[in-house]
Amino acid sequence: MDGVRALLNWRSLRWRIALLVAVACCAVALTIGVLVHGSTRDRSLNEGSVKAQNALSLALEHYERDGAPGAEDAVGADALPGELLRRLRAGQPDEPLATWYDPDPVRPRMWAAREYRGQPYAVNVDMTLDLLSRNALDRHMWKYSLLALAVVVPLSALAAELPHRRLRRVARTARLISAGDLEARTAATGGGRGRGDEITEISATVDAMADSLRDRLRTEQRFTADVAHELRTPLMGLVTASGLLPDGEATELVRDRVGVLRTLVEELLEISRLDAGAERAELRPVPLAEVVADSLARTGLAARFTASEVAPVETDPRRLDRIVANLVVNAHRHGRAPVEVGVAGTTVTVRDHGDGFPAELLAHGPQRFRTGAAERGRGHGLGLTIALGQAQVIGASLDFADAPGGGALATLRLPAART
Repeated sequence: MDGVRALLNWRSLRWRIALLVAVACCAVALTIGVLVHGSTRDRSLNEGSVKAQNALSLALEHYERDGAPGAEDAVGADALPGELLRRLRAGQPDEPLATWYDPDPVRPRMWAAREYRGQPYAVNVDMTLDLLSRNALDRHMWKYSLLALAVVVPLSALAAELPHRRLRRVARTARLISAGDLEARTAATGGGRGRGDEITEISATVDAMADSLRDRLRTEQRFTADVAHELRTPLMGLVTASGLLPDGEATELVRDRVGVLRTLVEELLEISRLDAGAERAELRPVPLAEVVADSLARTGLAARFTASEVAPVETDPRRLDRIVANLVVNAHRHGRAPVEVGVAGTTVTVRDHGDGFPAELLAHGPQRFRTGAAERGRGHGLGLTIALGQAQVIGASLDFADAPGGGALATLRLPAART
């Protein structure tokens, strides 16, 4: 079905090339047709003029010899067409001769007239056969031009299919790379930049871009993992040392900051595992409403919980707990109360009543170390990133949108349990 839809897409490059070829063919056919038609008509009129002048000369010779016109079509001044008479009188005095083509649709004629003994005389020759010949030639040119067009346009569309297919492959690869598949390649051939055609060069550039993005991302992931691991050992020492400090206001401040630092390092380690693809889900059927309610209770944060028509799902309860907790914490941290958590079927929704998600997050998804806008409050932007990564691990989809009536709405759709 997609192939048929792509074939019938008149905006595609294939049909644009075919249209360009058709326009070019029509322009060439029209130009040749006009030139041939004009040349044939001029030749026919010239030949008709010669015939009419010869007939006039014979008629006048007969008149000179016998005292009467020598042609049945010879006429006097009273029967001359007005245009012919005007041309005759406008001619040169030393050459009182004029010709005129009468384009009568029934009987076209070529007239020739001259002054004889002070009176105009004229003859005409029938041009019907010439007109029929020209019309037949015009019909043949149109017919064979349309026949050639009917052959050339489909052939041009077929010829355009190969570059069109290659461009579709490049576009498909670019979409895969944009979606996060940095291993996607166009498999371009042609010997590299400057040695193939333009499409090969574009394909090679896309592949080079994917290689560069993959290498940079892997470098970033390794750096994140290395930093998190290097920080973990001294952090544990800080946690232990803060526990030995005497109680007091300064001690509580130190313990709070150490706790924030510990959470950040743990989240960095979790992101590095998600980036490396080291996380594996342990799927099993679970009661969705109960798992979400337990997760909400463990956060210790106030939220309005509702459940309706709940269906069993197949998921990893530990990772589901992590997703729900991050969404609820994010709603409290960056939104405003009341926070609402709902379960319907196999879908979990978390909504706050704040200013909604930033436009950049809605357009590009959550990004680490970026909260999107100052009004979203404090934070390092890892919570939603982790929630999205864990959702991918368990085969769920996590979408972010602005709720009707205001506020941010996160929707988690889980796969149903197999029966």
